[in-house]
Amino acid sequence: MRQAILVMGQAGHGHETEYEYVVAGGGTAGCVLAARLSENPGARVLLVEAGSGGPPEGARTPQVWPTLLGGSGDWGDSVIDETTKRSIVFPRGKGLGGSTDINVMVFIRGHRSGYDAWADAGAEGWGFDDLLPFFKRSETAPDRDSAVRGTAGPVTVRTIASPNPVTAALLDATREVGLPQAADPSSGLEEGFGWHDVTIRDGRRVTAADAYLTPAVRARRNLTVVTDALVGRVLVEDGRCTGIEYGAGGRGNTARCTRETVLTAGTIGSAQLLLLSGIGPESHLRSVGVRPVLDLPGVGGNLCDHTLSGVAYEAAQPVPAGVSNHAEMGGVITAPIPGHAEQERPNIQFMIASHGRCIPPVAGPQNGYTIGFALMTPKSRGTVRLADPEPDSPPVIEPGYFSDPYDLDGMLVALRIAQRIGAARAMDPWRLREADPGPELTTDSELRSYIIDDYASYWHYAGTARIGTDAMSVVDPRLRVHGITGLRVADASVMPSVPAANTMPAVYAIAERAASLITAPEA
Repeated sequence: MRQAILVMGQAGHGHETEYEYVVAGGGTAGCVLAARLSENPGARVLLVEAGSGGPPEGARTPQVWPTLLGGSGDWGDSVIDETTKRSIVFPRGKGLGGSTDINVMVFIRGHRSGYDAWADAGAEGWGFDDLLPFFKRSETAPDRDSAVRGTAGPVTVRTIASPNPVTAALLDATREVGLPQAADPSSGLEEGFGWHDVTIRDGRRVTAADAYLTPAVRARRNLTVVTDALVGRVLVEDGRCTGIEYGAGGRGNTARCTRETVLTAGTIGSAQLLLLSGIGPESHLRSVGVRPVLDLPGVGGNLCDHTLSGVAYEAAQPVPAGVSNHAEMGGVITAPIPGHAEQERPNIQFMIASHGRCIPPVAGPQNGYTIGFALMTPKSRGTVRLADPEPDSPPVIEPGYFSDPYDLDGMLVALRIAQRIGAARAMDPWRLREADPGPELTTDSELRSYIIDDYASYWHYAGTARIGTDAMSVVDPRLRVHGITGLRVADASVMPSVPAANTMPAVYAIAERAASLITAPEA
């Protein structure tokens, strides 16, 4: 067997090697796949990541996460949303560990109904009960019910030991206004408010690379990790994926693959990589100078995301700085949306922030707190397309926010509920004034304008290579790309819709299940 290789840097020009498994993208899912596939000592595994081998400076300190957006660990995308005519920052992690290097560290599966909706939409075998073993496999949740939570997984999660007192008061406020409470809001089985699990251990951020690519894993003789190298395209010969091309600018090196190539570059990156490889809508590929290999019209479509806004308050007394991620508590509820059908599953999430400027779109006071909110069941959809055939050119992202009127109507309902929480008596010792949107904005029209002017992406991108068997799906229920053998996708892009929560736990579970599908014989 060949000697162990861990390449933390760009591979040399013209390099060509052969592996059983090639994993393209070293983010959350890529770390899982590399670790699990290399458990077989007889299988040579290559993991290629465009970013660096470690988290950006300061990333280990949970409370400074807002400063990481737009930094070295972020691809730095910014898009013009055609519906709202606004420029929107579009964060996504770049580096070994992906978005777990820069995210808010909130670990919530999302209500089971969101996953059951996947199965109902044609993703057979991807309901909540199907995914539960893989949720459990990924995590260790020592303070939770072991019947539904993991006890021996790589990602250790727990609540904050010493929560911020303003957050505790806000939890009291949710009870006061009659909102449901949850013993374990991270389980996926309850509606209501409670203390989040977070990926913070001993006061430090824990990334996917920390959890899965441990020193022992990195020392495996059959695992090669290459960073600072962009995957430019997958190689297809006679309908089979035979490997990847990668390196500076996405070119220069070839990795041949004898079994499976797995795309784990994320909702934006995996769609872009398929398109660059000639797999996607034929008319679009020809329009940007890419030779079509397979006309697969769903690639890059169905882009879905949560939008985020908030109600910010100036505090009447100093809010303690805290040592956490400023987002220790929140909840998900089902709320009726006037003018629309009865809501069949939890549809609004609240993210309580013990910092006036923690919710990115809200320019609240420094000494304050924010009740963030997001519609969990958006109907608007967008696209990912190529600008040209160059791998290092930024993709063209059209998120399509609020293109369906249901979404803005739902955000308005959420804002009104957030204001009820903020006005509760439990907040009297803390509340000086509502700073955003402020008491001068009262009508539905004024508050809708506030949302449009101040929303941001919640960076829960999903759906651009969705699971299914219809003409617009991209992968089958075993995550194999339709029409190409030896090629799978295993990240948030395969989700038919975005779950009713932050997407990190779902990506871990998808990747764990992908590893099982790849290594287990097909029934």
